[in-house]
Amino acid sequence: MVANIDEHGRALEVLQRRIAECIRCPRLVENREMVGRLKRRSYRDWTYWSRPVPSFGDSKARLAVIGLAPAAHGGNRTGRMFTGDASASFLMQALHEVGFANQPTSEYKGDGLQLRDLYITTAARCVPPGDKLTRLELTNCGDYLIEELALLPELRIVLALGRVATDAYLRLVEKQSGEKIRIAFQHGGRYEMPAGTPVLYTSYHPSPRNHNTGRLTRASFLEVFEKIAGELAMPRT
Repeated sequence: MVANIDEHGRALEVLQRRIAECIRCPRLVENREMVGRLKRRSYRDWTYWSRPVPSFGDSKARLAVIGLAPAAHGGNRTGRMFTGDASASFLMQALHEVGFANQPTSEYKGDGLQLRDLYITTAARCVPPGDKLTRLELTNCGDYLIEELALLPELRIVLALGRVATDAYLRLVEKQSGEKIRIAFQHGGRYEMPAGTPVLYTSYHPSPRNHNTGRLTRASFLEVFEKIAGELAMPRT
């Protein structure tokens, strides 16, 4: 029997609880816990999450956004992806303007944020030292990504934020389709995937190093989401 949307939503919740208990990667376990002990001075009164950070969003989403990994003092602190840091602020402003989020801020769990037609996940669930992940760590988390996207039955489009997230999705598609896929990564790119697999869009990651240097502008980031919204507004052929 095919599960209905409510059952998919419950299955996603069960999966996220499993993810939050994951200890597959010793290096990442050590780093996420160390960050939570040392803290940042401005967050010294916080009890850091310091565990794998669950994904979140609309279980009926037609769009999934894949980031890199939780930020040390963002998701690793708050326990929610793209929450409480500069990347989150840049992303949520764009999502709100295009209509995928009910508010332009993401500060902490329970702040009222709701995503519409959108699910947010990452290539890795634990904060990595120096924002660098090993191939094995990405492979370990890739298993969770496969499960997650399979539980989004309405999914039509995946937006990968950065090259690492793009490669994570391409590995997933290759595993499912048995086909080798090569693309030239570019901001605002759109790529058809093998039949039955969601279309891939790509963007620079909304990290401070990208938007503070002008590599990623507010206008160019919004343009990607506007293109996606336009495609979702069109009937499936």
